Amino acid sequence: MTENFDILRSRLESERKLLNHELEQLEASAPGTDERREGSPFGKREEEATETAELETRLELEKRIKDQLIAIEHAFDKFEKGTYGLCDVCGQPIAPARLEALPQAGLCLDCKASQAKNAKGK
Repeated sequence: MTENFDILRSRLESERKLLNHELEQLEASAPGTDERREGSPFGKREEEATETAELETRLELEKRIKDQLIAIEHAFDKFEKGTYGLCDVCGQPIAPARLEALPQAGLCLDCKASQAKNAKGK
């Protein structure tokens, strides 16, 4: 199983590099606050609505990338503590197939399903 964990750790390292690169590109491509578009035929309101929509989309993408990076860093912490592959909630082993599909998974399928069910009920 240690060899499998080494492969998963390597995949996590690659994913972390990729996500950091995506985040850098996203932040570099963000327009400056003083940068304005050329006039819109529909006036300033449409221009502002478009800018707002683009900003919301970019911020949501940034949030997703940062959330993924947090999950990956948590997995690395678990490697260091020797708890990688164990559920954060119940402490039981996470199914190898789940880790193969999602190496940063911190919850077993039962606890993840329970968490999703609780989130729907709120």
